[in-house]
Amino acid sequence: MKISYKWLKEYIQLDESPEEVAKILTQTGLEVGSLEEVETIKGGMKGLVIGEVVSCEKHPDSDHLSKTTVNIGTGELLPIVCGAPNVAAGQKVVVATEGTTLYMGDDEFTIKKSKIRGEISQGMICAEDEIGIGSDHEGIIVLEDSVRVGTPAKDYYQVESDWMIEIDLTPNRIDGASHIGVARDLAAFLGKTKKMEYTRPSVDGFKADNHKLEIPVEIGTPEACKRYAGVTISGVEIKESPDWLKNKLRVIGHTPINNVVDITNFVLFETGQPLHAFDADKITGKKVIVKTLPSGTKFTTLDEVERELHENDLMICNAEEGMCIGGVFGGIKSGVKDSTKNIFLESACFDPVYIRKTARRHGLNTDASFRFERGTDPNGVIYALKRAALLIKELAGGTISSEIVDVYPQPVEDYKVELSFANVTRLIGKDLGSEQIKNILASLEIKIEREDEKGLSLLVPPYRVDVQREADVIEEILRIYGYNNVEIPSVVTSSLQYAEQPDINQMRNLVSEMLTAQGFNEIWSNSLTKSGYYEGLRQYSGEQTVKLLNPLSAELNGMRQTLLFGGLEAIAYNANRQNKNLRFYEFGNCYFFKGTALKEHPETNYREEEHLALFATGNKTEENWAEKEAPATFFSIKTYAENILKKLGINPEQLQISEPGNELFDEGLQYQLNNKTILQMGIVAKKWLKKFDIENPVYYADLDWGRIIPEKRKHKIVFEELPKFPAVRRDLALLIDKSVKFSQIKESAFKVERQILRNVNLFDVYEGKGIPADKKSYAVSFILRDDSRTLKDKQIDKTMKKLLSAFERDFGAQLR
Repeated sequence: MKISYKWLKEYIQLDESPEEVAKILTQTGLEVGSLEEVETIKGGMKGLVIGEVVSCEKHPDSDHLSKTTVNIGTGELLPIVCGAPNVAAGQKVVVATEGTTLYMGDDEFTIKKSKIRGEISQGMICAEDEIGIGSDHEGIIVLEDSVRVGTPAKDYYQVESDWMIEIDLTPNRIDGASHIGVARDLAAFLGKTKKMEYTRPSVDGFKADNHKLEIPVEIGTPEACKRYAGVTISGVEIKESPDWLKNKLRVIGHTPINNVVDITNFVLFETGQPLHAFDADKITGKKVIVKTLPSGTKFTTLDEVERELHENDLMICNAEEGMCIGGVFGGIKSGVKDSTKNIFLESACFDPVYIRKTARRHGLNTDASFRFERGTDPNGVIYALKRAALLIKELAGGTISSEIVDVYPQPVEDYKVELSFANVTRLIGKDLGSEQIKNILASLEIKIEREDEKGLSLLVPPYRVDVQREADVIEEILRIYGYNNVEIPSVVTSSLQYAEQPDINQMRNLVSEMLTAQGFNEIWSNSLTKSGYYEGLRQYSGEQTVKLLNPLSAELNGMRQTLLFGGLEAIAYNANRQNKNLRFYEFGNCYFFKGTALKEHPETNYREEEHLALFATGNKTEENWAEKEAPATFFSIKTYAENILKKLGINPEQLQISEPGNELFDEGLQYQLNNKTILQMGIVAKKWLKKFDIENPVYYADLDWGRIIPEKRKHKIVFEELPKFPAVRRDLALLIDKSVKFSQIKESAFKVERQILRNVNLFDVYEGKGIPADKKSYAVSFILRDDSRTLKDKQIDKTMKKLLSAFERDFGAQLR
């Protein structure tokens, strides 16, 4: 939200500098994001001067260029090559001299001395769009003959300097989305130390001049339109706005269009109330109906885009068809044009949910929808309408040709709030006194209905959509009193709370520090995601997606069921910026819908789980002089994931291991504890990599944090002294079927020998030359140790024979 400092001072007498005003606004909750000195025309027209074309002749080497000499009052004629078809000798023109920077939208360029088709050019004769005063590029600007040569263009066009205050408006503070709204907050804050009030321009002079153009209004969808008012103005002349109006709009970044449209925009930024002007002669049947139209109805908006309406899109219609998408965007047929003579001026209060959904559906974000989505003041409708009607009468002529038509089916009442003085002191931490509290409330236009020694009964105006509870009122009192005015207490009070063990936050930090030390970076992805990711999946089906009723966009219309897609988005973002060697981890919640929504206790139909995700892609080691680069593999992610389990006291070797059996992986493993999956990991399926335009393989592990943490509680640290007797290693090279897994060999070995077998490890796998096609060779090591005595060869050989016999019996293994 952009605020002009000079414009603001029209409603409140300010002695404070722009910097001081910005500081005050931030203290009161209207955080200022930037403060910038600006001109009403970008660049301030520096380097632009009024000149006279002394001579003009055709360029000898071009059919569309002209050679001119221009007098700019310096005593020296400038040679300028011009491409405009309307340039002629004797014209007074705007000249950009050498070194001048011109701005066209977001683009800028600097005028330099150059040769154009062999002819020297030391400047440029400008068109409207090139100096920021309009959009016309058909020819150069030709001024009246009375303009003095050498006059700076900034003086001719009365370019003003101002300060632009940009407020980072939070969704709850839509009351601050106007100059009057900001003035109201400043008056409340400054009024604590001096007499300070803000004023609104008077509309007492409003009255109907005649009744020759009456247009009735009907609200067919009252749940979507709380109030709708309109008035007609006849005999207007559509023309350029006066400089004062154009300058105000330019300072806050808006391009002037014509007097009527500029007035509606001016009143919007002055009061916060959106308005819309219709060409009254285009209102078929001379009747306005506020209603929805059937789904699929075609409608062309002002930007010449044909849109297909939804059955819940609120439309402003005439007797036959839609004229405007209510509160969002106007239609191409009924808008104000240069030929318009009679207008119907609209001021309304629409339901925020209807407007927000319509704006999202059509991908539209306008100044009007921005305000209606957050809630406008139903009681400010008439003031804004009168204000705009009087300005149109003043600047466009014509007469007010009807009384105001005001359809307000159910007037919105003030919010009733009970305020306790004791709660004010308790929450603020300081006794402000009842008088100061009442003064602050009065400055915020919160009325006191009743009071006693304990507190106040309040009536909060509807434009404060965020102030409906006692705590909200106390926050209002505090922000005006000033957070910095509450002293730091000399005594700190605290309460002791029993921390549940194990401490979940401590566990997160423990694992985070371990992963960070291993080269991982933590990511935070949005829990809102695209529900289309889950369509057609089995484990994460689309039916399980928690879908939003009023999504911000089609890309954020559901809650995530897995952390995978957010991680892939982060990987794709980094890979597209030449950062391809990545290791990420993320702690985050996943959400599941369990069935049909219930009217009673609907929360039981939803499930929320915390998960930990690990991602690895690209190279695990960078190329350097000491070692070659090595790509990440499945075993990289497996090691990281299993180390986390070990850190939390869970032995991976004691878990049931199987294939994950879902569509996220091409290959992988699933670890279960007590028949519950606690870890899935593998190579992300190629179809997902293709969907996110990721070239390198991605290895992903998903740990169910909610299931793992309870197991941590059962883990006890046991001390065991170092063995006194040495261990012995023996190796076997086994020829086995390809279907046999190492985990089966390990399990069989421990069944055969429980006393002295300490560890079994696979250190080589071979398939190829000399090995049958259906076989593979495992090189397995066995660590043997007796804690009571030194092992002898006879006992070792006996144990190894038992193991080999078991492998031959169970797996048909052969010793190579």
